[in-house]
Amino acid sequence: MNDNRLFAKLEAIKHKFDEIGLQITDPEIIGDMKKFVALNKEYRELEPIVHAFDKYELIIANIESANEMLAVESDYEMCEMARAEIAELEQQQAKLEDEIKILLIPKDPQDDRNAILEIRAGTGGDEASIFAGDLLRMYTRFIETRGWKIEITNISEGTVGGFKEVVAKVTGAGVYGILKYESGVHRVQRVPQTETQGRIHTSAASVAVLPEAEEFDIELNEKDIRKDIFCSSGPGGQSVNTTYSAIRLTHIPTGIVVQCQDEKSQLKNYSKALAELRTRIYNMEYQKYIDDIAGKRKTMVSTGDRSAKIRTYNYPQSRVTDHRINYTTYNLPAFVDGNIYELIEQLQIAENAERLKESEL
Repeated sequence: MNDNRLFAKLEAIKHKFDEIGLQITDPEIIGDMKKFVALNKEYRELEPIVHAFDKYELIIANIESANEMLAVESDYEMCEMARAEIAELEQQQAKLEDEIKILLIPKDPQDDRNAILEIRAGTGGDEASIFAGDLLRMYTRFIETRGWKIEITNISEGTVGGFKEVVAKVTGAGVYGILKYESGVHRVQRVPQTETQGRIHTSAASVAVLPEAEEFDIELNEKDIRKDIFCSSGPGGQSVNTTYSAIRLTHIPTGIVVQCQDEKSQLKNYSKALAELRTRIYNMEYQKYIDDIAGKRKTMVSTGDRSAKIRTYNYPQSRVTDHRINYTTYNLPAFVDGNIYELIEQLQIAENAERLKESEL
């Protein structure tokens, strides 16, 4: 796309942004909550593009001003200053154009949602359960650094530590758009705690990150849901293990089963289980959208086949390798302590480059 086409596209976006700005102050629009919320969301999404366009316009105006001065100025030093200014401004223009092109790529509409995070032990027996526990700790640390919140909704402990399965809800700004890169099979290579002869074993755990469904996304018919109540198990004290507060919901049309046992209140567990059930039904449709995109791309960085091996954690070499982008870091202790954002940024860059090729930009 040449500068004129980019400029025209940005002008059209700014015009739309200004129109929406007027609409959201209209009392009639404010009275229609659904429309008001949708317009506010669109306004916030356009805002960073418009701010970048304002900077872009200023740079172009300054380049034109410097070129005009260069055309009439005869003083050598003044001409050299103008040329230096033009060179610097053109560098800024090129960099800003790249940033704007990324901003213009349509976002995944799910990116701003909260997420359901599930970790399951795979091949490797007890060591796989221990590794699943390590992954939960890694994500918990990362979530804390982002200022997000994590709530465990269901957990099944391993026999010698860790977890066979853990399901959690993660809430915060843009959670799914960042955590979605973690979906897939994670493989660990190390000497297990249960190994007596010092041999390195390979074990695995699978991670799935699902965008949380809003209440209005899915209409659930109570007649389609079977509710079972049972005693909670696991950590939480005596009352958790003796009170019939855990909830299991089965969605009869799809066969989807969810359960929640982290609260002492049966009502709270039911509410959380219902939200997770809604999310899993919603994700059946969302996965069709993901599969459609995956079929059009040579690679799929952030989603797609959740059974694909995406990363290896090699403890003897202190190495973490992400197989999707052939990225390797030799700082495994810091990585498993939650310092994973640098890798996620590399995955975002790779996906943006791929999406940029698809767009007209």
